[in-house]
Amino acid sequence: MNVHEYQAKALLEEYGVSVPAGEVASTPAEAEQVARGLDKGVVVVKAQVHAGGRGKGGGIKLAKSPAEAKQLASEILGMTLVTHQTGPEGKLVRKVYVESGSAIAHEYYLAVLLDRAEEKLAIIASTEGGMDIEEVADKTPEKIITVSVPGSGELPAYAARRVGFGLGLEPEQVKKLQTLLSGLFRLFVEKDCSLAEINPLVLTEGGELFALDCKLNFDDAALFRHAEIAALRDPEEEDPRERAAAEIDLAYVGLDGDIGCMVNGAGLAMATLDMIQYCGGSPANFLDAGGGADKEKVKEAFKLILRDENVKAILVNIFGGIVRCDLIAEGVVAAAGELGIEVPLVVRLQGTNAEEGREILADSGLDITPAETLRDAGEKAVAAVRGD
Repeated sequence: MNVHEYQAKALLEEYGVSVPAGEVASTPAEAEQVARGLDKGVVVVKAQVHAGGRGKGGGIKLAKSPAEAKQLASEILGMTLVTHQTGPEGKLVRKVYVESGSAIAHEYYLAVLLDRAEEKLAIIASTEGGMDIEEVADKTPEKIITVSVPGSGELPAYAARRVGFGLGLEPEQVKKLQTLLSGLFRLFVEKDCSLAEINPLVLTEGGELFALDCKLNFDDAALFRHAEIAALRDPEEEDPRERAAAEIDLAYVGLDGDIGCMVNGAGLAMATLDMIQYCGGSPANFLDAGGGADKEKVKEAFKLILRDENVKAILVNIFGGIVRCDLIAEGVVAAAGELGIEVPLVVRLQGTNAEEGREILADSGLDITPAETLRDAGEKAVAAVRGD
């Protein structure tokens, strides 16, 4: 789960991480009022959407007066902001964050994330703040500092020192970084984050360190422990298909391909996506129907897949373990008939009652292409899209 910048900064403050003064606004008049209350010569008006690259898209602007803040807010609010992370469809801006301007001496990158390979947490830092860390890693990897630390307890002092001196900070600044990084680390651990990123981390002309921008991602599976975090969810910022899937206990992630996928089990689903790519196609989604899929869930899964106008074929790949293939086949037939599925449909059934399931599909009278192996299913789905 993601949160907005203004929500992330409020959490940072709770953990002792310094951030510029600011408040959220939903109207131009509110933005003017916030700017007046900040009592600063320059304020920054920032679009609040779940995406990076807002500045390049025109979603972050400087205002030299409360009146100008009102004008800029009127331009940003209601705009469809397009960045490299929103996709071409962009995101509608419903709120802005108005914060004090800063006298910046240098910008850094700082993040805490899970290192699955090391089974630890990793602190990532760079002198190239304000840039996409992927771009830094690609072009100047030597400018990235990585320090592995245990995933529990307090942040080891050596980690903060290694990061601070690696960034070229002065000893007094390293002490300040240790306080800031310790707070960020505790926030990550205690709130079950999957990413805590400050970009940029700013060193002011007065030698202070604070978070100019922040991105926090939370582990969805841990939200039952954090009602206060779950309450920050903004449904308007989420893919409506993913939101609808969550409501019926389906795991769905929209992708940019044209072959819709319905699979049971996350591992099999990933293997299915890989096979589609291997066969020269492109998956339109990840969809794990789970081990307890039934007729109703199969129908809802089809509805989700068909909401994507780019889908030109559907691949159903079911391994019958807990779920019986004959029940899945009945669900496929019922859904295909009820929904009037017009795109090619490829179905692979293996496992419990697979033969019975195949017979149900064959006797349905529907145009369903059966597949035996995973590769066979991938090749047939790709061929269906190409019209072969």
